[in-house]
Amino acid sequence: MRNIPYLRSFLFALVFMLCMAASSFAQIGVAITIAPPDLPLYDQPVCPGDDYMWTPGYWAWGDDDYYWVPGTWVLAPEVGFFWTPGYWGWGGDGFMFYEGYWGPMVGFYGGIDYGFGYFGRGYEGGRWDNGHFFYNRAVNNVNVNVIHNVYNTRINNSSETRVSYNGGNGGVNARPTSQEQAAAHGRHIPPVAAQTQHAQAARSNPQMRASANHGKPPIAATPKPGAFSDRGAVQAREGGTVHTAGARPENNAHPANNSSRPTAVHPNELPPVERPAAPNTGNPKLDQKYQKQQEKLQAQQAKERQKIQQQQEKEHQQLARQNANEARKQQTEQRHQQQTQQMAQRHVQQRQQLEQRQQPSRAAAHPRGRL
Repeated sequence: MRNIPYLRSFLFALVFMLCMAASSFAQIGVAITIAPPDLPLYDQPVCPGDDYMWTPGYWAWGDDDYYWVPGTWVLAPEVGFFWTPGYWGWGGDGFMFYEGYWGPMVGFYGGIDYGFGYFGRGYEGGRWDNGHFFYNRAVNNVNVNVIHNVYNTRINNSSETRVSYNGGNGGVNARPTSQEQAAAHGRHIPPVAAQTQHAQAARSNPQMRASANHGKPPIAATPKPGAFSDRGAVQAREGGTVHTAGARPENNAHPANNSSRPTAVHPNELPPVERPAAPNTGNPKLDQKYQKQQEKLQAQQAKERQKIQQQQEKEHQQLARQNANEARKQQTEQRHQQQTQQMAQRHVQQRQQLEQRQQPSRAAAHPRGRL
């Protein structure tokens, strides 16, 4: 019986890995129920020399807090290899970290916009050509007096976001493509020793902990791994939001969707659905048809709300009978919140789709109104 919790954790991690289909270097461990902080804003140090590859900074977990691992320039372990950054992903019961890796192709990194060429898909910071790496000066800080293999291609990154995790409430909504899955299962190698030592140095530095720097690390990036005291090291220009236990982060990619209303955890906490205006196409039969369609959809959505609410209440009762601890209760609440928000988003989409289907017929009912 003592092995059951460990078995459950192992099975959760295994299922999460298969579902995300991202990297075979996923870190198996206890799922973290607190979302990682948003990514801080910082400048990129000057590239130290030829064939150095940029590895973005990221939030890692150590003991009881997140800590910042500064972005840094690392020599590629092999000619033709690129770096695929690691990322945090929501697995239903908590956040798990997927380790980055080196390989001939850039794989899936959660759709996270790390900047400097890593805008969520692939890498726009440079390319290999005849055994040498050529840097895109539009997204990299390169001294052309030192490095001559450069080009300039501007990238239109209109979907900039500082969210640092994939999936779950407020996370980036991205899934791996077939090419990214191929990269994950193809030939690649884990972080080199310099990267591992760099991350260990960050973990041992109290100033890198989110609770100490409040999401704004004093050392956001370094010119080389472990060079925390180098004059070329840079601090964050702007910090990222630090989430706490019980917090319900919203997606920073869509700030217009945020409001002062607390995020609903259960369906009965959602605001009442506003009844749409009565159809008025000028055609009584068409109006009656539309009215029935709207009422049918409302009834279906109300039934689904009630069903999910009853199921969640049943799970609450089970937790009470089992005298569950606070960690398990929190995990259940986070899963309930995810269910509720997904249902609410789905209902909005259904209403919008119904309205769109009715629009062509409404235009036909008023031909004079066409342009």
